[in-house]
Order: sequence, then C-alpha cells, then structure tokens
Amino acid sequence: MDAYVVDSFTDRPFAGNPAGVVLLDEPADSTWMQHAAAEFNHSETAFVVVGGPAGEAKPLRWFTPTTEVDLCGHATLATAHVLGGEQRFDTRSGELGCSVREDGMIELDFPAQPCSPTEGTGVLSALGQLSDEQVEHVARSESDLIVELSDASLVRQLRPDMSALARVPGRGTTVTARGDRPGVDVVSRFFAPSVGVPEDPVTGSAHCALAPWWAERLGRTELLAEQASPRGGTVLMRPHGDRVALAGHAVTVLRGALSDGARAPLSR
Repeated sequence: MDAYVVDSFTDRPFAGNPAGVVLLDEPADSTWMQHAAAEFNHSETAFVVVGGPAGEAKPLRWFTPTTEVDLCGHATLATAHVLGGEQRFDTRSGELGCSVREDGMIELDFPAQPCSPTEGTGVLSALGQLSDEQVEHVARSESDLIVELSDASLVRQLRPDMSALARVPGRGTTVTARGDRPGVDVVSRFFAPSVGVPEDPVTGSAHCALAPWWAERLGRTELLAEQASPRGGTVLMRPHGDRVALAGHAVTVLRGALSDGARAPLSR
C-alpha cells in the first residue's frame, strides 16, 4: 500500500498540519486502521479506497492515534492533494467534494456547523486565568465548544490544562478571536486531548463552525483564518447556506509503502 505524509493548509514543508494518507485497494479492518494511525502518530491519518468503480465517490475514513472521527479537514485536503485535487469522498459525514481553485488551492465542500450559546464554567477554568472581560462568548457546535476571546493575543498566549480540557464534553475546544495581523480576519487554536490530540496544528473541521460564526460577526462572506499553533497554517473559508467551502494548499513531505508485514486485513 502506498502511504504519504502531507502538510496541509500550508504552502511550505514542515508547517501546517501533517496527515498520514494510506491508499487502499479495498476496505480494511477498523482495528488495523487504528493501529496504523497510532503508528503514524499524526493528529489524523486518512484511509481511502482507490480500487472502486471509476466515477464513484471513494470511501474515506479518518483516525486519530486513539479513535476514529466523523470529520477531518486537513486529512481530506491531504488525500485530495495525493490523488489529484478533483475528488468526491464517501464519509461518515456524507459525501464531500474537493476541487482545485484557479490560485492552486484545493477547496473542500463541507457541512456547516452552526453554534448555540452554552455555559462555559468547566472549559474556562481549564483554559487558564481568563477574566469576564476577556471572554466574549461561549458556544457549542455539533462537535466542539467555541470560546471567543476579546483579543487575539490572549489566544496566542494560552497555556491550557490538558487534563482538565480532556474532561470537557465533546470532541474538542476551539478558542478564537478577531484577527490581529494584516489580511488575517480570524485567529484560533484547537485542543482535543480527549481524542488523543492535545493541540492540533490546523483543524479544517473546526472552521465548519468558525466560518458561519465569524461571517455573521464581521459581515463578510470570505474570510482568512490563521490557526496560531506552533506550526501554524491558514484556512480560507466561505460559508454558503448549510455548507462551508474551506481552501488551502498542501505539500507532500514523504512518500513510501507499508511493508508486507503491515498489510491490511480485509474488513469483515
């Protein structure tokens, strides 16, 4: 099986979010895929079946080092980059489309995740010493908590208690604020220690909630978001109805093959 490591949401190697991509001729066993994802040890590894009928959506699944997830942006971008941009994938979140923009970015067609207000006592204490004046809003999307802070510098300086964050219900926590640099509309960071990802470098799926959230607040339909992790990366996002377009570049940094001893058993 061909296997790759791709840095997503960046135009240079060793930045953005690295994802493993494994090409399968036929579906593989879930336990085997989980072990393989733990071996790659990236925040997500994508497994895509490329041996099916031409023209049909390709089955695609994503695994963190510890669990399977319902939606992953950067590993989908990485898979489309490996396969050649224009793709349709059959996933646990429905059919997802990928296309290539004129500027060379790969654009993902993902479901939007609107947010509703919620209490934030547990998550705020896990994030550190934040005053009431520093916290603008706390909301919940389908997958995550969203914490909007008053200033991007607070987002950049956060040092969360990962053990406490792991006890917060949901997949993870997105902390966000208005952009503080020219051309950057939104700043965010994403933490998901409960699914084996303490801090994700660039989280495409989190922007399914950030896109409608910030489009409403900033009065714009296309926004550039910076995820301010140590590696860093950018996501161009555009909400439209119940969908979100997420776009970014990707760079292949490793290409190889899984050895015969690591061959995937067939899914039963």
